[in-house]
Amino acid sequence: MTTAIIGIGNIGTRVVTNLVRGGEKVIAADRTLDRAEQLASELGSNVTVMPVAQAIQQADVIILAIYFDAEQQLIAEYAAALDGKIVVDPSNPIGPDGKGGFNKIIPADQSSGQIIAALLPAGARFVKAFGTLTAKSLGEAAWRAPDLAALFYATDDQDAGDVVAKLIEASGYAPVPIGGADQSIRIEVGGDLHEVGGLGKPVSAQEAAAKI
Repeated sequence: MTTAIIGIGNIGTRVVTNLVRGGEKVIAADRTLDRAEQLASELGSNVTVMPVAQAIQQADVIILAIYFDAEQQLIAEYAAALDGKIVVDPSNPIGPDGKGGFNKIIPADQSSGQIIAALLPAGARFVKAFGTLTAKSLGEAAWRAPDLAALFYATDDQDAGDVVAKLIEASGYAPVPIGGADQSIRIEVGGDLHEVGGLGKPVSAQEAAAKI
């Protein structure tokens, strides 16, 4: 399986870094390639830099590490190319509140994961993952000893979930499934299983299992 990370911002950079540290070869893509090329120069030959369109075409697993609004636009533009791919959504539907904090930008009872899943072509295989920790924690808690920190994921496709679980393990985390895509809201900001507004910190797999 070939994995592409689309978006080399705070989350994308840490996902790429953790996967490469775990021995994975990945594709890094962004609207402009400067950040991806800089990251590749730091991490070495296990990172291949490609434009977004080429990365989507080449990869089996697409991790969309971009803002929620941009994610919707990308899916509309590349819907045909995403058919048959495992599409991983780390998004959190939040935006600045003008006071130094943030607000949810969709209704409180809605999940960005379910919105993204509904936009994908019928043949795409959706997994909600890699968005349950802040970017800072995602970098710092990888390979935590003595107990690995948990990363939750949600999907209706068990086989796709198994593929993503292996990527979570390669990233230095313990994969913890929470159920179908309809549970995505629990692992988004404000949900009871997200670091922000929920758990308050990275937790071990044992602690995570007790919360589900």
